[in-house]
Amino acid sequence: MMLTAMAPLLAGCKEPTAVAAPAPAEPEVGTFTVTSQARAIIRELPGRIAPTRVSEVRARVSGIVVERLFQQGTEVKAGDPLYRIDPKPFEVEVKASEAALDKAIAALDLASQHARRIATLTSQRAAPEAENEKAVAAQRQAEAEVSSRKAELARARLNLDYATIRAPISGVVGAALVSEGALVIQNDTTSLATIQQLDPIYADFTQSVSEMHKLRRAFDKGDLERIAPDAAKVRLVLDDGTVYPIPGKLLFSDAKVDAYTGQVTLRGEFGNPNRELLPGMYVRVLIEQGIDSDAIAVPQQAIQRDAGGGSEVFVVKEDGRVATQPVRTGAVQDGLWLVSEGLKDGDRIIVDGFQKFVPGDKVKPKAWIDADASVGTIPGAPAPRTSR
Repeated sequence: MMLTAMAPLLAGCKEPTAVAAPAPAEPEVGTFTVTSQARAIIRELPGRIAPTRVSEVRARVSGIVVERLFQQGTEVKAGDPLYRIDPKPFEVEVKASEAALDKAIAALDLASQHARRIATLTSQRAAPEAENEKAVAAQRQAEAEVSSRKAELARARLNLDYATIRAPISGVVGAALVSEGALVIQNDTTSLATIQQLDPIYADFTQSVSEMHKLRRAFDKGDLERIAPDAAKVRLVLDDGTVYPIPGKLLFSDAKVDAYTGQVTLRGEFGNPNRELLPGMYVRVLIEQGIDSDAIAVPQQAIQRDAGGGSEVFVVKEDGRVATQPVRTGAVQDGLWLVSEGLKDGDRIIVDGFQKFVPGDKVKPKAWIDADASVGTIPGAPAPRTSR
């Protein structure tokens, strides 16, 4: 009876209608808009710091060192006294030379008076011409003896001056290699100390000859513009990654190639007022070698690798869908990859959110801001980048 009564009610119930699932939201990705601009082509090359001048201090006279007059590791000026050799033997030599000179001057006076008397007698025909010739010769010999004694006196005074060993150049003097009481020998090959001029200072670095040829071909094709020689600047990156604040200038490129390494040596000059750069330090040298008038640079994380190891980027098309684009990359500069082929002005490439899509998906582009762009950049590098 109860089932019969409920039958009409059950008959009036309908199956529930299925609710359609909402479409998935388009994933949000960070994009960077490609813009070409003139950029200096910078090469990063390994190098070593070298002093501008190096002088090894040596004794110019023999004797016993009685005093050291400098502090090791300090600045000295050219002409500053460094060591003093016992001067007494040289002082005695000076006095002996002075006495010999006085004697020679006295002999010259006597010879001159005699020559004048003989000349008078000869003019009066009271003395033969031969006597006059002897008197003149004796006077000339006396004059030569005076000149010889003057030279000996000058040598003796010079040796006395050399008894004080002075700095030949200005710079930083190193360790004292002899001490008081040591015997030094004139023109000995053993140095007493070494002085290095550290301001300015050199950075010697090398570049492969193949890279130089590649650069020259780019100039010939017009792909790069030359930098004027007086405008070429170089910078240093120290071993801890910091950039040396004082720019340098390129001095020369060696005219020969090393037969063993295939490298060409270049040299830059840098100011070093605080002595931060020391000889032998390893540095990386950043050198501007040309200007690309329409260079394209993209963030490093935008460059991906395909299955074959080639470079590619993800491009957001006009319809909002993602497509892969093969590219050819050059060097990394200021944290950016230089792209030589595959991109053009206005292309939007993805730099963030790669895990949210696959090629062909529709995405929601969002301007990408590089939060680390201002950290550790080189002076003169582009400001923090945002897409437009």
